[in-house]
Amino acid sequence: MTIRAALPEDAPVLLELMRAAFEEYEGVLSPSSGAHSETVDTVTRKLTAGGAVLALVDEEPAGWAYYEPVGDLLYFGRLSVLPRFRNRGIGRALLDEVERRARDTGAAGVRLGVRLQLPHLVERYQRLGYQVTEYRTHQGYTTPTYVFMEKRTETKI
Repeated sequence: MTIRAALPEDAPVLLELMRAAFEEYEGVLSPSSGAHSETVDTVTRKLTAGGAVLALVDEEPAGWAYYEPVGDLLYFGRLSVLPRFRNRGIGRALLDEVERRARDTGAAGVRLGVRLQLPHLVERYQRLGYQVTEYRTHQGYTTPTYVFMEKRTETKI
């Protein structure tokens, strides 16, 4: 596996990866995931607002995630790993790379959003050192639908 920076010209491939990775959530999450309405243009904007990391397995795109600075944190989102490449450490490698970039840029940590309908993901990020910092509610809903989680970077001396 190789992890590299995603480039603007990768946007069509990234979109295809995201759609395939999030397909299992179509019609399941309420409200629907924003991943289903992404376009090449919105992916390109994510790349220019921050950046993205792309995982390749034998030169084949297998997963990616974007990041962007938000306040003193690096926001991490749209972690997308193709189903046939799951459980091989690709998602963890992408997250590790985003965390490394956060440290290298002096960000105070990494922040991400997780749907409460996916408690296994909340638990997974907690095992990786992330803490729930905020409960949020999508427009039109009366109870929280997602959480923000954060992991603060370690100070280097």
